[in-house]
Amino acid sequence: VQLQASGGGLVQAGGSLRLSCAASGLTFRRNAMSWFRQAPGKEREFVAATSWSGGVTDYADSVKGRFTISIDNAKNTVYLQMNSLKPEDTAVYYCAAGPTYGRISRLYKYWGQGTEVTVSS
Repeated sequence: VQLQASGGGLVQAGGSLRLSCAASGLTFRRNAMSWFRQAPGKEREFVAATSWSGGVTDYADSVKGRFTISIDNAKNTVYLQMNSLKPEDTAVYYCAAGPTYGRISRLYKYWGQGTEVTVSS
């Protein structure tokens, strides 16, 4: 199983980015997908999660209304559309997959390598 995250970069506050996470060797239908992030000097935190169908989603309060998680089962890819970015969104973003949907990192068995997002003020 491999999760390949991409789409990070440097953006000004108020801007947008779309992260992608392509999965190989994984049956999407049997897994929930999520995004976590880790800022320098901080612990990894939950950002967003989706059921494999995309019918159920969950967001951290800090990103609700600004970020949107979506899934394309045909492409085995999960996306994180990030709008109205703030400097406090600066972090390395990780995608994860696991059989159980939730906000706790240990629920997820597979992890991508991370993609860095930097938001300048």
